[in-house]
Amino acid sequence: MTPPPVAQTKRQAAKVVKALAQGYPNAECALVHDSPFQLLIATILSAQCTDERVNIVTKGLFAQCSTPQAIVDLPIAKLEKAIQSAGFFRMKAKNIKGCCQQLAEKHGGEVPRTLEELVQLPGVGRKTANVVLGTSFGIPSGIVVDTHVTRLTNRLGLTTNQDAVKIEKDLMPIVPKKDWIDFSHRLIHHGRRICKARKPLCNDCLMLKFCPQVGVEQIGAKKEE
Repeated sequence: MTPPPVAQTKRQAAKVVKALAQGYPNAECALVHDSPFQLLIATILSAQCTDERVNIVTKGLFAQCSTPQAIVDLPIAKLEKAIQSAGFFRMKAKNIKGCCQQLAEKHGGEVPRTLEELVQLPGVGRKTANVVLGTSFGIPSGIVVDTHVTRLTNRLGLTTNQDAVKIEKDLMPIVPKKDWIDFSHRLIHHGRRICKARKPLCNDCLMLKFCPQVGVEQIGAKKEE
């Protein structure tokens, strides 16, 4: 599929940004956390797992381990048991252990504030780094692209890509940098409440008038005149 001209997508993005700001002015990260460290671990755990489940897991984990060094000192078997219900627990436990070890040894137990340093930590890619930098430090290092953002930006005609890195590359030039952090939070909230994967509630959507509904097949979802 040929992507639309940049000028066209930029105008569309402006409408989306405005509508989301009006509809979800206070949207925040759904992962419960009290520190950048907790958000980092929660985001690593969130891969292939719901935020609701992660919040249950981290409540117990952080009660046991409140610092990177505490997780380093926790036997791997106990860490695996603590996070087992989050799925892929062996790989996640390995990454969390390695991440905490580097935080303790190389960063004084603190979460670094640059994308370059964060992506060097085990289990941390661009998405996780963007989440931590944006939510914890207010640094717009990029645009967080999860399954909701992927689905909605395609439906809204902002990208034709399915790959998260390519989608982020498409979005960054058309969404003002000052809106990068809130843009993802708001899209995710909208995706959970209205623009659902299987049965989007198009008639309840605040963007119905200008959404091209790319790939959406829903009987009775007609745009208003």
